[in-house]
Amino acid sequence: MPRASLSPASTTQAAAPPADLTFENRLTLVNAAMTARLDEAAVAYEVNTAHIPTEPVDLADIVTGPLDTGPAPLPDLYPTPVAALLQRAHHRLLTGGWCKDALVDAEGARCMLGAIRAEARGDHGLESSAVAVLLEAIRRKFGDVGSVPDFNDAFARGRIPIRMVDQAAHLADARGL
Repeated sequence: MPRASLSPASTTQAAAPPADLTFENRLTLVNAAMTARLDEAAVAYEVNTAHIPTEPVDLADIVTGPLDTGPAPLPDLYPTPVAALLQRAHHRLLTGGWCKDALVDAEGARCMLGAIRAEARGDHGLESSAVAVLLEAIRRKFGDVGSVPDFNDAFARGRIPIRMVDQAAHLADARGL
């Protein structure tokens, strides 16, 4: 490929392509020139590194996947029963999944109330107190909401409902519940 000689006039201003070429034609020419230069560089690299001895690498020795450690451990529980229940429900939603329009869906994901009910393990008084605190936390942030299931089902994704369960746990802990 011939190289243009550099003169003082050519260093300050590049030679303009012929005016009769369209923009697309000029881009095609530049693309062809860059491809040729990259091909030359690839060949030069292969020639310059051909003398370097290399040993095959077994990727099984290098690439390892994470160990199956099971679910993430539950952080330290709050000392009060309602706050601890809400924290366990929050953890269940994070690890087991969130759903709407059902207490438990086919994959095992739960709604806010379903997670509280599962973590209450049949203690209806504790479940009722946790739902009351959760509803109050929701109403503090979102105004008048009819019920926890109504709030849960109003969302397409679980980010906000899951966060509200965590905030309710903080509220219950602050109240000593």
